[in-house]
Amino acid sequence: MINSRQLAFYALRAINKQKAYADIALDRILQSHIDISKSDRSLVTELVYGITRRQRTLDALIAEFTGKPTAKQPPDLRLILQIGIYQICFLDHIPNSAAVNSSVDLAKSEKLSGLSGLVNAVLRKICREQEKRSLFSNIQDLGTLHSFPDWLITLWLEQFGTAETDQLCQWFNQSPHIDLRVNTLKTSITELSDRFHQAQIEFAPLPTIPNALRLSSGVGNIPSLIGFTEGLWTVQDASAQLAALILDPQPQEVIIDACAAPGGKTTHIAELMGDQGLIYACDRTENRLKKLQQNCDRLGLKSIQIRVGDSREFTDFQGQADRVLLDVPCSGLGTLHRHADARWRQTPEESTKLAILQTEILNQAETWVKTGGILVYSTCTIHPAENESIIEEFLANHSNWHLVPPSLPTQLESKFQFSEHRPWLKILPHQHNMDGFFIAKLQKI
Repeated sequence: MINSRQLAFYALRAINKQKAYADIALDRILQSHIDISKSDRSLVTELVYGITRRQRTLDALIAEFTGKPTAKQPPDLRLILQIGIYQICFLDHIPNSAAVNSSVDLAKSEKLSGLSGLVNAVLRKICREQEKRSLFSNIQDLGTLHSFPDWLITLWLEQFGTAETDQLCQWFNQSPHIDLRVNTLKTSITELSDRFHQAQIEFAPLPTIPNALRLSSGVGNIPSLIGFTEGLWTVQDASAQLAALILDPQPQEVIIDACAAPGGKTTHIAELMGDQGLIYACDRTENRLKKLQQNCDRLGLKSIQIRVGDSREFTDFQGQADRVLLDVPCSGLGTLHRHADARWRQTPEESTKLAILQTEILNQAETWVKTGGILVYSTCTIHPAENESIIEEFLANHSNWHLVPPSLPTQLESKFQFSEHRPWLKILPHQHNMDGFFIAKLQKI
């Protein structure tokens, strides 16, 4: 019978050889082996995501203990060693002997019997060295130590310095948390908390975010949890919930969400308005808008009208909107813990291309806003080229707009500080324990 290490190996091989996205490769493997136990599913998930995140660190250890760079080794041997080393270094609940023996067995099952002795020798040497010293004590470079590309480390060092960059890297190497937003049109946070308690679902309140809960790890399949089908809640990270709160939509207003799919922020806007008013949900990807419609149906929302197309080409909205939410496509550098392979897929050149797209969308969306109206620009990245630089350039070219301090619920005012001259909100994950995010609130004057 196939075991969890083999399943992880097959998923990792698809990621490396076929350039598959980590979440897609993992899902395919798990869907084709639905009979495996919950504990095995958890281990496969941890191995695939963890090794994808930590591959640079693991490769450095492989090179150190084999005396040969991974580029000069058989690709399957590299994956088997990564699986063994990851268990030894990062999984406390797995004995070193089990990590070694299972890796040797994996080599044999994958027709690498001739290399099983090497796998055994390397992993046992690593185990012995681990007992004597920290295996990472000789690694001084932050990119190698925490497994990030050099360009990202350089970007963060320029912004935050060494100590904070180290903290940021450590935060991004954690498994992601799961936050929920309570649908107050159907229930209250107190009522949902009571139901979770009764169902023995572990969670914690998020006192700094209204109507938000954070689930404990290992809660299982999210759509099967109590209240999901009823539309009592939706999954949305705490920082993403701030976008609609800062937009501050009011009943009977006309709101445009320019990049809406899959609809987390759109549906939040509708809930905050009491589902009274008109929300245009725009996106150029029709399949993603189907997900938005499904969310609307599940949450019981009627005020949202879907508009398929590129927001840069919508000219018929001119002067119609009381408020516009512009959650633009971005590099996602504030959510690297959620997307294990994103750190290896993103490039500096991609951020440059995205900045051009973001500027084009912003320049069109500002024409939709009525005089005195509000536009909120947001991203889930912490790259200045996609955030501060975009807003500064926009304000320099549009004298009829100005920044206003984001209006936050009282319990948030002390948590987030704003500069008097640059009153935007930049959420840093290692400081706020939520996804990295940027939000700027502008008013048309």
